[in-house]
Amino acid sequence: MAGAVEMLLDNLKQLENYHGHPRIKEKNEGIIESLKRYLCSIKGFLTGSEMKRRKKGLILEIRDVVYQVEDVIDVFVAHTISKRNRCRFSIRTRTGLFKSSNSPLQAICKKLQVVNDKITICASLTVDADDGGKTQKSMGGHGVVGFENEINVILGYLGEQTEELDVITIIGMPGIGKTTLARMVFSDERIQHEFPIRIWVRVSSVFREKDILLTILRNFITVTEDVKGKTDEELTYLVTSHLKTGKFLIVLDDMWATHDWDRLRIALPKFNNTGKLEVFGETECPPELEGLGQHISKECNGLPLAVVTMANNLLREHLSVGNDIELRKERWIKTALNIPEYRNQKFYDILPNHLKDCFLYLAVFPYDSEIPAQELIRMWIAEGFVASQDGNGASLEECAEAYLQDLIRRNLLKIGRNKAGGKVKTCRIHRMLHEFCKTEAGKGTGSFLTEIKFSDGDIVPQLSEARRLSIHSNIPSFISSKPSCPHTRSFFVFSEDQECLFVELISPEAFKLLRVLDARRIKFVHIDSDMSHLLHLRYLALSSNMSILPARFSQLWNIQTLLVNTSARTLDVKPDILEFIHLRHFKTNASANLCKVGKAGKGGENIQSLAFISPESCTKELFNRARNLKKLGIRGKLSLLLEGKVVSFDSLAALGYLEHLKLINDVYPIPPSAGRLKSLPPHNKFPSTLKSLTLAGTYLDWSQMSILVFLEKLEVLKLKNKAFMGRIWETEDGGFRTLKVLHVEETDLGIWYTSARHFPELRTLKLHSCGQLQEVPIQLAGIPSLTLLDLYETNLAAGSANIFMEEKARLLKRDDLFKLSIYPPSSSFE
Repeated sequence: MAGAVEMLLDNLKQLENYHGHPRIKEKNEGIIESLKRYLCSIKGFLTGSEMKRRKKGLILEIRDVVYQVEDVIDVFVAHTISKRNRCRFSIRTRTGLFKSSNSPLQAICKKLQVVNDKITICASLTVDADDGGKTQKSMGGHGVVGFENEINVILGYLGEQTEELDVITIIGMPGIGKTTLARMVFSDERIQHEFPIRIWVRVSSVFREKDILLTILRNFITVTEDVKGKTDEELTYLVTSHLKTGKFLIVLDDMWATHDWDRLRIALPKFNNTGKLEVFGETECPPELEGLGQHISKECNGLPLAVVTMANNLLREHLSVGNDIELRKERWIKTALNIPEYRNQKFYDILPNHLKDCFLYLAVFPYDSEIPAQELIRMWIAEGFVASQDGNGASLEECAEAYLQDLIRRNLLKIGRNKAGGKVKTCRIHRMLHEFCKTEAGKGTGSFLTEIKFSDGDIVPQLSEARRLSIHSNIPSFISSKPSCPHTRSFFVFSEDQECLFVELISPEAFKLLRVLDARRIKFVHIDSDMSHLLHLRYLALSSNMSILPARFSQLWNIQTLLVNTSARTLDVKPDILEFIHLRHFKTNASANLCKVGKAGKGGENIQSLAFISPESCTKELFNRARNLKKLGIRGKLSLLLEGKVVSFDSLAALGYLEHLKLINDVYPIPPSAGRLKSLPPHNKFPSTLKSLTLAGTYLDWSQMSILVFLEKLEVLKLKNKAFMGRIWETEDGGFRTLKVLHVEETDLGIWYTSARHFPELRTLKLHSCGQLQEVPIQLAGIPSLTLLDLYETNLAAGSANIFMEEKARLLKRDDLFKLSIYPPSSSFE
């Protein structure tokens, strides 16, 4: 949500001087400034303390208001653009659209003011760890009953005289009121009188020792930057020195692990007999469930949420269903998906705000589908879920990748497949969590997600407030029903079969505020100018048979990701993609011919990936402006580039951040072998930052590998579709010092002379469709880091797999650290 607010603030900045219309700012400056002020306050609240994250009702209210602000602003922008070329007078009069006291923007300002007032009240009632508990108010108030006995018992303990530091622990199951009880004791007038120094510290599941020590120190000294720069050991000494004498009460709320307590207790003076410490934490699983623990874990696929939910439910039922394990499991799952307690499970409540929308977004995808991690990350960015982190220099993609890893670490996502370099390629979500996401996403005034499984004759559901639509079947019938989706921001199609559709059937007015459109399961018969009316698109993925991307696509001035799958071999891109100032990723399976790029302009610096473009498009002007490229794919007659016939490979020298390069030699309509390349450019012509290189269809001689061995940072090398040809390959000393993955596919290689010294860091070796390779060099078994050998349709060499694996086991002294994969299975190996 904080990312969405940040993106909205950026939109307001653009609105102030949109396309050279300063009168928009002039006539609406007061309202815009108020909007920015309120939104900055909301952003501060959303990125604030962990306690604030628990105001779920307020968070939903903020989400709904932010949605409304987005809609009002974007409707205004769309209206301005539509009028701009028709009548200048219309623009001048409409720039004051929000000037009247009853305008949409004025009304939204009032709602934002109400929300900000609630935030102020919430902040005044919330104890942050930084406040040290000095202004703590009872969260229970006079309306909390039932804790009288417990309060009196704790007050009695706190009043006792002891010989050393007294530690009082209070533990129990989640949700029974431990924190509320602690607040009431902490705020009691008798305690305030008895303990002049009272410190409240929230520990939480993420233990940060330095933050806790600084929270304690704030009650004694001013914490300067010098103090913050001290080590944990130095801070521990300072805390101990201040607590050695004097009466104090410290409450440690939400202590999760005993080892965290062991680290913290070092700072507490053991021999101060006037000090009191209260520690609140959770109990372990009830002992009644220990006998079923392993079985439950297995049935839940190790998902912690499912384990805890089933265990608690089992305890409540007291084994009422007897020994029928399957019936128990069925009842546990059914109950877990419906009881209110499950809706409020701690796993979701303790998620940081920036992860909550990212997590719920997983409901967009059909259950049990492999979710492409790269696409998911780009969608998160387009939706505004990812906020830039000031000062650390990380890109939005790097921030989003960190979000993904955080969800995986919390066991809310499972890794499906990894890329060659080790990063996550696809991920999956457990069924129970998928159901939870769908249910939680339906809350609030504007539904976060609406899932539609449409059949002929079905009545179209009410979609006037739907923010995101996920269509799973029969898309032509759904579109023919002429749905009206004025507030829909995202539209996804996941039908099993690709369906043809005329773009004319889709009314731009029905989806005029679309921000994300993934329609690759629709094959548009042709694309005309209608698509260009979707002015707010940030993510567009489509399929067609088009060979031309129309010039009017240049109106998609917000576009960040543009993915075009086409049955054509080439794609003439009429708009200047560098004029898309927000563009980050452009990809097509065809060879894209880009229009001539000017030497100057603002666009291009945000582009992270570009593929596949034709060799003729690889100009110095393009790469000078798209100088921050990290991924580049080139497809076409590579001789035009590598041999300098039309453009020069030297143009890539401007790409100082390029890490991934794909070179696909496509010489159609002449035979592929006729387009054989003579040589590669010298190694110093390749970008020095290159980590991954893919070559395909180049028909190079194996002697050219002597050039690639000098790419100092190369970690992944993929040689596909006859990239190198020749019966013998002999490697040399001194090369491929950093290579971790080698993939050789479709070659006539027969004999490979090599040594473990030539690939000292190799981890994965894939040999696919190398039908003439006689054997896998046994010398490679001596590479300590090599853990995977994958043979696919490499039948002659499969016979040597047995010896290779035996040698690896002998060298590693274990047979479980190396994996051998052979397809089709080798009879000699069996």
